[in-house]
Parts: sequence; structure tokens; C-alpha cells
Amino acid sequence: MPQHPAFNVLTATCPSRTSLARIANKWTAMIVSALGGGRLRFSALRSTVDGISGKVLTDTLRDLERDGLVSRHVYAEVPPRVEYELTPLGRTLRTPLRALNRWAEEHIEQVLAAREAYDTRS
Repeated sequence: MPQHPAFNVLTATCPSRTSLARIANKWTAMIVSALGGGRLRFSALRSTVDGISGKVLTDTLRDLERDGLVSRHVYAEVPPRVEYELTPLGRTLRTPLRALNRWAEEHIEQVLAAREAYDTRS
């Protein structure tokens, strides 16, 4: 898909900047990774994404739904059942986010050593 010439994430007023900020958010990256395996209920998603609060999960899911990255499925049952899944657009994030996850896991020892060296110098 060709890039729109007027869009530039380095320009403060560019709408692509808000999109980049959304997908660069740590919770977004983790939610997209968790939903990469298919639909999940809210409680299963919260369990999978360790450390996220219910409010942050709710807010992030709403933002992702608004951006067209996640779809919400509500079932008329008692109690109500709600599931979330990646949309086709959301699935396009799986490959780059897997690469970032892999990079973070493969290089964390070097990052921790660099932090320690920096903190020792400071």
C-alpha cells in the first residue's frame, strides 16, 4: 500500500502520530500479542496480560476498537459474555510486534548491563 505523502509521524499535527503512539504503548503491544491466538474474554485477557488493571485494559480495548484494531463481540447470555479479537487491520500488527517482543527478550541482558553501567557512572 503506498504511503500518503502528506503523512509524516515526525510532524506534530500529523494524525499518524496518534496511531504510532497507540501502537507503541506497552499495553497495546501486549494486548495485540495476547489476542494473536484468537478471541479472548475480558477475564482471560486480563489474566494473560499480567499486571494490567481492569480500568487500563478497558480503556485500551476501547481505544483499539475505536482505531479499528480490535472487535468486541457481546453475547446475549446471563451472565453476559464479551469477547475480543483482532480485526484484519489489527492482525497486521502481529508481525512487527512479535519482532519487537523477540528483540526485547533477546537483548534484555545487554540492556540491563547498560543500565547498570550508566547508573554506576552517574
